Amino acid sequence: MDKPTSWGLLQQPKPFFMIFFIELWERFGYYGVQGILTVFFVKILGFSQEDSFITFGAFAALVYGLISIGGYVGDHLLGTKRTMVLGAIILAIGYFMTGISIYHPNLIFFALGTIAVGNGLFKANPASLLAKCYSAKDPRLDGAFTLFYMSINIGSLVSLSLAPVISERFGYTVTYNICGIGLIFAILVYFACRHIAKDIGSEPDSQPINIPQLLLVIAGSVVMVFICAWLMRHIMVANAALITITAGVIFFYFREAFKLDRIGRNKMVVAFILMLEAVLFYILYAQMPTSLNFFAINNVHHELMGIAINPVSFQALNPFWVVVCSPILAMLYTRMGAKGKDISMPLKFTFGMFFCSLGFLTAAAAGLWFADAQGLTSAWFVVIVYLFQSLGELMISALGLAMVASLVPAHLTGFTIGAWFLTQAASFLMGGYVATFTAVPKEVTDPLQTLPIYTDVFGKIGVATIIVTVIMALLVPWLNRMMQTQAGEKQRVA
Repeated sequence: MDKPTSWGLLQQPKPFFMIFFIELWERFGYYGVQGILTVFFVKILGFSQEDSFITFGAFAALVYGLISIGGYVGDHLLGTKRTMVLGAIILAIGYFMTGISIYHPNLIFFALGTIAVGNGLFKANPASLLAKCYSAKDPRLDGAFTLFYMSINIGSLVSLSLAPVISERFGYTVTYNICGIGLIFAILVYFACRHIAKDIGSEPDSQPINIPQLLLVIAGSVVMVFICAWLMRHIMVANAALITITAGVIFFYFREAFKLDRIGRNKMVVAFILMLEAVLFYILYAQMPTSLNFFAINNVHHELMGIAINPVSFQALNPFWVVVCSPILAMLYTRMGAKGKDISMPLKFTFGMFFCSLGFLTAAAAGLWFADAQGLTSAWFVVIVYLFQSLGELMISALGLAMVASLVPAHLTGFTIGAWFLTQAASFLMGGYVATFTAVPKEVTDPLQTLPIYTDVFGKIGVATIIVTVIMALLVPWLNRMMQTQAGEKQRVA
């Protein structure tokens, strides 16, 4: 492990930079696919908007729901690095299959199933590998994960900006192939730099590859692809499976919580309530590639500062604002902490939900009061909507894993991180259904007809979110008291 000469933000061990670029290229590929997927469903495969949103929700639920399995495979079976590479290979195959589905539409569900499985194997392992580069008290750790989060948003910013433009000019097959090439770059980065990470990884990484286990994981991945494809064709079964899994996780969560002392149990209760609040946030977050995306297509002027913009590329405003606002919020937190005025996690979640409500109220107001005679509103309102959404993301999504680590006992951290990703899976599934309220029939193309649909739904979402924000604000003092550990009391870790 490298010994740094200074503690600057960029003074990181050499493996960090390898992981940074692997994650950047992987996110470039994934968000390029996600950003244009619902439009691809409607324009190319002939889905109705309603079916498009529901299918996307099911796909995203599987993408997040399989992450914990990949983490287990990396920790206990193949090793973190091998699982990461296998996931990247499967993802690339899935992206190329998505491009081929233009000519063979029935292939799309198998392509999406392949992407879900590949993401499940890949997603948890770069962060896991990064954490293993540092000792427990290494002061570079927070800076490393800040930069790591930046790599995610740089990759998504570039792909969300370019993918819609490339698909419009050169076709969707070319776009998905470029996304697949992004994964090939990620794999090449790993093999070019793997020597600098040869001593880092989980226990299986230090051992010769177990061929029977590798074949077992590959066979299991193939089976999971078929299961995922079947679930996306049978959404009600997927819903029932997710409900059953969620009920089991909640039962186990509280069974373990009640084994702890009062302080530990209270913190587990706070973590659970914050995860419920996160579910509501992710339902709103799921509107960006669905209802907000089609609002920009149908009822927004497609130019900004005189520059023509592909409306699907407005989604790139999300990572743009995340990159811009992250250091500002970090500086604000640091200054307030230095003054002894730290913002508690429940209050940050509350502010995050408030910003999300402002985003949807802004979208509703833009259509209701500022649309022109053609039913189109200024693109600047979309810029503001994404600013509010991104602030909400930074105060909820970006802090979620830190919340888990700070409130949950060490022996339950892995399980609870899995539960955190499960909240995202459930949210995207529900978010797909929420988006269907804005679904416009194929024969309706007049902006004056689509505008009332969006303003009505976005207004209701905004008001409902304001009500949730008020409830969350009322809970903050109680949650803060629950989080406090009294002097002399120690949490019992079973």
